[in-house]
Amino acid sequence: MNFPLVFRMVGWVLVALAALLLLPMIFAVCYGESILPYLYTILISGALGGLAVLLIRPRKKALYAREGYLTVALTWIVVSLVGCLPFIFSGAIPRFADAIFETVSGFTTTGSTVLSNVEILPKGILFWRSFTHWIGGMGVIVFIMAILPSAGSGSVHIMKAEVPGTSFGKMAPKLKVTAKWLYYIYIALTVIMVGFLLGGGMSLFDSLVHAFGTAGTGGFSVYNASIGHYGNLYFEIVITVFMLLFGVNFNVFFLLLLRDFKSVLKSDEMWTYFGIVAGASLLIAANIVSLYNNFAEALRYSSFQVASIITTSGYATADYCQWPMFSQVILVLLIFCGACGGSTGGGFKVTRILLVFKKLRRDLHQMVHPRSVKAIRLNGKQVEESTLNDLSAYTMAYFALAAVGLLLVSLDNVDFSSAFGAMATCLNNVGPGLGLTGPTGNFGFFADSTKYILSVLMLFGRLEIFPLLLTFCPVLYRNK
Repeated sequence: MNFPLVFRMVGWVLVALAALLLLPMIFAVCYGESILPYLYTILISGALGGLAVLLIRPRKKALYAREGYLTVALTWIVVSLVGCLPFIFSGAIPRFADAIFETVSGFTTTGSTVLSNVEILPKGILFWRSFTHWIGGMGVIVFIMAILPSAGSGSVHIMKAEVPGTSFGKMAPKLKVTAKWLYYIYIALTVIMVGFLLGGGMSLFDSLVHAFGTAGTGGFSVYNASIGHYGNLYFEIVITVFMLLFGVNFNVFFLLLLRDFKSVLKSDEMWTYFGIVAGASLLIAANIVSLYNNFAEALRYSSFQVASIITTSGYATADYCQWPMFSQVILVLLIFCGACGGSTGGGFKVTRILLVFKKLRRDLHQMVHPRSVKAIRLNGKQVEESTLNDLSAYTMAYFALAAVGLLLVSLDNVDFSSAFGAMATCLNNVGPGLGLTGPTGNFGFFADSTKYILSVLMLFGRLEIFPLLLTFCPVLYRNK
């Protein structure tokens, strides 16, 4: 294990985090608030990161899979620990368990909160709270790779560990160029969304924080009623559209820039994703139409909530816990479904669901015709057997982690709906859950120990289990 290289990479992340903290500090100045919480955090993060970069000089520059996994896992743990300091220093969230939960929820783009009244928080803190969504959405290490010299060919191990999905596809021959293109697209879509919100009359501050929450598919809002605070159809349409866009695999946008429309049209994952959204929206609208004036109004609320849940954004315009059970069950299924691989969304991913059903169909066929050899194809390309083996391992680990998480959360003696909702929404990085953790509730009532457990589940979900799991496995540190 090349520890010096890992620690130096984490050092660069802390330096970058210190620089990013200048933005909420600027907003604090604009609103006449204290800059000390951000200044203290900048000094701590900058000093720790700067010392690591200046003093650690790795002899070997090669980065292999083990270093990639450890770098990603340590980075997310460290940025969560440092990122919670502004909440503590400002007194907005003075208790460590609450502050770490809120920060992990931000960086992992989960959007679950321990706060019952966010509207009383300082503007600078609200900006930082939502900005963590934007930072974590595309990936902390991907950002570092985009602005710093890459770690050579070994950078692919970092990208594989941090970019969600069944496999990582390069947009360009060099990983640094790929990382840049990911952020070009990410920034462009964010800026366009801010422009649309400003055009509808939303303030610059509100436009920025809600664009951050949408781009990162996080869902932190500056109002207790979330997007429902506005009661504005235009805002709901804009946010719905962009939630869905950020739930699409970013390779699709790159192909559109290259005008490779043929490859885009072959995307099984994209068409399945939009098909699920359309089907779920119509089914829920038909089920809740009696609660609203007409079908169009029911479709307005159902489509927003479906887009919010499947992309794991977590925004809300209605309390879906008051909807009929049929609609709630559909939303629970969407929590586990998640968005496309290679997007900023969480969940199990549409790609994996497609592959599971394709593999099941092939296995059933081979039971009847044992000697047949039938390849599985996705997006017009043959899927390698190694990818299917990884899928089986991930699926087993995913449901095992969900079971263990539910057992641990149940120790808090809450009702099953709230416990299951908390586990599911944190593991899948969605935000609101069921019962007491629904869109009108929060996670503040849980014991500190449960908040730590849920924070770990959020990290497992964002890193898709293996990078964090391997960190605790001795095999990662053994020499060949």
